[in-house]
Amino acid sequence: MEVAEEVNHKRDYVRQFSVMLPNKVGAFCALARMLDSKGIAVVGLSLQDSSDATVARLVLSDPDAAEELFIEQGIAFTLSKLVVVRIRESGNDLKKCLMTLHEAETNLDYAFSLTVQHQGRSLLALHLEDLEFGASMLNQAGFTVLYENELLR
Repeated sequence: MEVAEEVNHKRDYVRQFSVMLPNKVGAFCALARMLDSKGIAVVGLSLQDSSDATVARLVLSDPDAAEELFIEQGIAFTLSKLVVVRIRESGNDLKKCLMTLHEAETNLDYAFSLTVQHQGRSLLALHLEDLEFGASMLNQAGFTVLYENELLR
């Protein structure tokens, strides 16, 4: 039974936290300091700003500890799953990735790069309409899809 759980854990997609922050100077800095104080690093970040609030999309080095910390501190958040693919910094990998998703007719909601690398390659986080299908199509096209346990900790 433990073996089945371990195999299943290996295929967990990367978790993304979305946190609503006030649109004021230092709001994200305070959040980053709080995470850092618990040894949690921000390894992916996308900020979407508006006049009254900012949505911070975060990939964190220890999502389990981050979830506990957010609950403990009363910080509202949502969790989403991301497909993370390894791409070359130069060349046609980005175009090939986007074309693969387009040809598969799966929607890409948004994407952002991560601040860490894997085996010397850049990482692209993708929020897709259908994670399983999109990951399968990217894998068939020759992309390496990384799962949470391969990327973090």
